[in-house]
Amino acid sequence: MTGATRGIGREVVAQLAARGHIVVLGARDERRGSEVARHLDPDATTVHSCRLDVTDPASARRAASWIQDTFGRADVLVNNAGIDYDTDQDAVGADLFRVRAALETNLFGAWQVTQALLPLLRGSPHPRIVNVSSEVGSISGMVGGTPGYSVSKAALNALTRLFADELAGDRVLVNAVSPGLTATDMGRGGGRSIAEGAAGIVWAAVLPDDGPSGGFYHDGRPLAW
Repeated sequence: MTGATRGIGREVVAQLAARGHIVVLGARDERRGSEVARHLDPDATTVHSCRLDVTDPASARRAASWIQDTFGRADVLVNNAGIDYDTDQDAVGADLFRVRAALETNLFGAWQVTQALLPLLRGSPHPRIVNVSSEVGSISGMVGGTPGYSVSKAALNALTRLFADELAGDRVLVNAVSPGLTATDMGRGGGRSIAEGAAGIVWAAVLPDDGPSGGFYHDGRPLAW
């Protein structure tokens, strides 16, 4: 689980652990990751922390190697790390440095972590990839504003489709999920509860083998691309 020390990421970790999954909590700040893992699971039986900077390919490779050595495989990858819900910008006057930074985390971060973990996912009997997206990345409903975030999430949706098709032969179910506006720091404290937002991500993480792949969902219901 990337981006897992707060908000929706932390809640998804908690919900998956409550279902009996062993969860690896990825965090850029190793100390913070360890603190959150201990808080969620003081006995360290279901929640483990691992240093992971999704923008650093070497960090992604090290995390994958640690998971391989510790657990032998990965069953589910949730790409949740995301930055800069840039409501203060529009596309016409956007600071492209910020847009590039958003793409580096929101798109390329998910891409390279997925590439690093694919050998471990292929070793799973029930492999799943969940890309945490947003309805502002829906091209059919897109309007002005939040250019960096919107474009990065639209691109993440496209990547979801590519991976779903290319990994179908490996039985990997790949879906994008919008948790909706939730009461997180990025959501400016508005919207519904974090637990409600996380539930749709957990739904995609535990899909049955005959579940959908290559879709874009909110609370288990399809969204328009």
